[in-house]
Amino acid sequence: MLKDSYGDECKVCLRPFTVFRWCPGARMRYKKTEICQACAQIKNVCQTCLLDLEYGLPVQVRDHGMNVKDNLPQSDVNKEYFLQNVDNQLASSGKTEPGGAVGKAQAPSDVLMRLARTTPYYKRNRPHVCSFWVKGECKRGEECPYRHEMPTDPTDPLSKQNLKDRYYGSNDPVADKMLKQVSEMPQLTAPEDQTITSLYVGGVEGDINEKDLRGHFYQFGEVNSIHLVPAQKCAFINFTSRHSAEQAASGSFNKLVLKGHRLKVLWGKGQGSSGAGGGGKTGERSLPPVPGLPAALPAFDPDPFNLHGAPPTDPKATPTPPRGSSNPPLLPPPLPPLGTATPGPHHPLLQVDLLPLSMMATVDCPLP
Repeated sequence: MLKDSYGDECKVCLRPFTVFRWCPGARMRYKKTEICQACAQIKNVCQTCLLDLEYGLPVQVRDHGMNVKDNLPQSDVNKEYFLQNVDNQLASSGKTEPGGAVGKAQAPSDVLMRLARTTPYYKRNRPHVCSFWVKGECKRGEECPYRHEMPTDPTDPLSKQNLKDRYYGSNDPVADKMLKQVSEMPQLTAPEDQTITSLYVGGVEGDINEKDLRGHFYQFGEVNSIHLVPAQKCAFINFTSRHSAEQAASGSFNKLVLKGHRLKVLWGKGQGSSGAGGGGKTGERSLPPVPGLPAALPAFDPDPFNLHGAPPTDPKATPTPPRGSSNPPLLPPPLPPLGTATPGPHHPLLQVDLLPLSMMATVDCPLP
């Protein structure tokens, strides 16, 4: 890592600051800090990527999830006066806590928890696209430190990003795309059966017990019983009223985190129901037949090929013997005696006289 004191000006406040420059890995482009430390602490963002330090999200998404409106001055005189006051506040606090409106609003948000980026995004460290390769004039080949790929579509809104728009949280195409995904997320709908008052909780690890679940769901209403299934890592929460179950479902869907584990909350199933949130016992009512099904199968026949009785030669003349009657076993026809020719057509060249075994033993075969 290289350190350059007052090596560049901040992209936000235009004041000189200490620049750090480093290479994140092999065949990666060098990265450096883009804004000063004071501007980064005001928004609680990274000095390089300008993403939130806690959730890894753009400023516009973070402010939308926390309902924060931080109107920073953008004129030169007001900005200089504001930054002087911020420097004094950060110096007194030890520069360990975020400033501005973010430091005053630290309430957790379910939207931020669902969109939080917990794993690093390594594609951000890739080198830029080689402009000479795009024009077909790059002569470095594999030794070129830039990427030999076609650039993104210029009409794509993600291809035009600005550091100031990212910092102030306005007109950020990445934030607009993420907020659109939030509006399209699936919602948990309550089942039509009003008798269902139970919730299914998945992902229950071994360190989560009944007391932890009861402590969370008791705020929505009285809990009738809690049934843990450690083998399946799930639990069933039964409430005394339907209103309490609906409040718990809306307040815990994609929001429940216990002891560092994110739990999945769904509606329970009714007795005899095959779908989530289905209702009622199917045995108490008659269901209409489904059209288009084949007819019932015939009765089972243990001997469909009549193996225990001899088949008749003519089904019209000879009746079928009753089942279970004993028939004589079928025997092969007797063989003809030795020395006699079998009846049938014979060819004079292929006719062979059969000799008895006693005579065959005394016949000498002449050598050729």
